Amino acid sequence: MSRQVTQPRFNMDWMLRDLASSVPETRHVVLLSSDGLCMAQVGTDKDTADRLAAACAGLQSLSGAIAAEFPEGDGRMRLVVIEVDGGFFYLMAAGISSYLAVLAEDSVDAGLMGQCMRDLVARLGEHLSSPPRVDGRVT
Repeated sequence: MSRQVTQPRFNMDWMLRDLASSVPETRHVVLLSSDGLCMAQVGTDKDTADRLAAACAGLQSLSGAIAAEFPEGDGRMRLVVIEVDGGFFYLMAAGISSYLAVLAEDSVDAGLMGQCMRDLVARLGEHLSSPPRVDGRVT
């Protein structure tokens, strides 16, 4: 029997806590599906996490269109980093149809953040995946 998409398979927030605590100046960590569903969050409230997840879905789609312009590549986005006044935004492909998003203060160690995100994805990528859905239900 299928479950509603909005019901989490299990609590994945604990997977993100290590990243948030390992990199000083981390503000928010969100795991999202490719269609913008917040699957886990740390350091933020549900409304903020949902807004970030929705914005990230559009950004990953846009970055995929840019990636397709590199004929030697596979057309997929791996990492997007945006620097704005006050901080950095990171979006990384995490698992099958999932992405890891992080907001950090402008004093964050950018290299450390990138490495910790890659380590998390390498260790837990299969658990960071979004299951396929049909008609709004997990299959």
